[in-house]
Amino acid sequence: MTPLAARAQSSSSSSSSEGATDTTISKEPPTKSAPRIAQPEAGGSAITLETSEPLFYLAVALNVCGYDADLANSAPVRLRIRDDINAQVAASPEARTTRDALCGYVREHTLNDASLNLAQYISLALYLSPPPTLSPIVGETELPPDSTQVVNILPLLRTFADDVHLHAIWIEHRPEYEDLLKRVHDPLTRTILNTNVYLHLPVSSYDGRRFLVLLEPMLSPSTTNARIYSNDYIVVTSPSAEPLGAVHMDDIRHSYLHYEIEPLVYSRASAMERLQPLLKAVQDAPLDYVYKTEIVPLITECLIKAVEDRTMDVGISKPTKPTAVKQRAEIEQYNADLSAYDREAEATRRKAVDLAMRQGWILTEYFYNQVGQMEKESVSLKEYMGEMVYGMDVERERHHAQQIAFLPSGSRDVLRRAPQQLTGLQLAEEKIFKGDLDGASDIANKVLADPKGDHAQAHYVLARVNLMQRQPGAAFADFQEVLDSSKDPRTLAWSHIYLGRLYDVKDDRKKAVSEYQAALTVRDAQPDTKAAAEKGIKEPFVAPKVAHQQEEDDDAPLDPSGKAEKDAYRPPPPH
Repeated sequence: MTPLAARAQSSSSSSSSEGATDTTISKEPPTKSAPRIAQPEAGGSAITLETSEPLFYLAVALNVCGYDADLANSAPVRLRIRDDINAQVAASPEARTTRDALCGYVREHTLNDASLNLAQYISLALYLSPPPTLSPIVGETELPPDSTQVVNILPLLRTFADDVHLHAIWIEHRPEYEDLLKRVHDPLTRTILNTNVYLHLPVSSYDGRRFLVLLEPMLSPSTTNARIYSNDYIVVTSPSAEPLGAVHMDDIRHSYLHYEIEPLVYSRASAMERLQPLLKAVQDAPLDYVYKTEIVPLITECLIKAVEDRTMDVGISKPTKPTAVKQRAEIEQYNADLSAYDREAEATRRKAVDLAMRQGWILTEYFYNQVGQMEKESVSLKEYMGEMVYGMDVERERHHAQQIAFLPSGSRDVLRRAPQQLTGLQLAEEKIFKGDLDGASDIANKVLADPKGDHAQAHYVLARVNLMQRQPGAAFADFQEVLDSSKDPRTLAWSHIYLGRLYDVKDDRKKAVSEYQAALTVRDAQPDTKAAAEKGIKEPFVAPKVAHQQEEDDDAPLDPSGKAEKDAYRPPPPH
């Protein structure tokens, strides 16, 4: 196994998505290969612990401008750095002027949600070159969406950093940062190794994917910020003062489980099409939008919950087996104590499973039982994944999920962000999923009427509505508008795929293949896109008939979107 590499490098990170708060994972494919915080050497470790000077600069800016979150529990270096900067500001009128300008910008761009407010600056930091340039390493259209809201802070930050000699302060406190890295290194290494031992998976050398933990003491130690950018899994965390260097290791492990488990789930993404009916059962659950509309993220999170519950600290001590047994009564007593421990531990774990189910993770119990069987057979998760997925009785699990009394929104684990209120085109997407095509069309048309609206995405909504209403001519026109104006790789790729299917229905195989090939050229990072495009190239798309269509009506129009087959998966209309 490759050990965790603990490195402190002043460089930039990779990123491509909206910042996730706490342990919520945010994932969005970039338009091209994302830049890396530190390019790993061939054969080097894929799992690293580092610091980032751009992240330090932005964290300092927030501290200077009133960010005091969890200051009393932070590592002492945070206060020392703040004192150093305050001394520089007090001695320099220029520094006070640039500080005021910097803080004015921060105040004007403050979000109501404190966690989202922090996340936008972290997202920006992960895309910056090292000082003194401190500039985005990609074009603005390729930055994470939330970071574009604060990107104009950079000129002010560069000037302020020069006035207070921030790079010199960074160098001065490097030994303290190095000490904190050393304190985190060993516990993190144990967590990684123990997780891989349990899953029977190797900790491999660098193969194009990375798990990166960034340590920044100037941030609140109570918050873990995790995000997934294409092949990079990044966790930003801060050490506490007591005990010195302690971090929320459970949160980091949760992200690491995503790193290990997601590829195993996505490798079977096409086979999971039959699990789509399970989405109907979670429409009233307190889950974020993505888990209600995409089966693979839901499956992944449920499996991770199951692994976490199987390996949780149950809060009781396991009996120690006597090393030298002189009397039979001693071993009998040990066996009795062990049985009692097993019963109590299992009861505790089952309570955690039940809570996860009520929070909306409806397959946690199924995977919990399956992972238990994997333990008994002593096989790897990679070997057992197929059996867990293909052996699932979908109808049984769907029926089971329908009996769950879900908790209300906001009553889940405090580390989770409450589901966002959907608005605009995101709400239109949900209406499409629920079958409210008129409602989705109304929203899309209102966006088109707004000169500042996202017209490309609105046309994408209308195109799919037209497909589901069996109006291929209108769908063609809308998809062409998308291709002419959209910059989102997933939207572009799927527009090509839908056009390919439309051409297949019209028996124009040459144009269909051309569209599928174009979808692959867009390089959307999601496995379902690649699978759909490659399948279209391999064989013509055959459109299913709509669910309510009479069998004898052989000449009735077909649904080239492929959505008709999923009519039964839609949830009932709201009461």
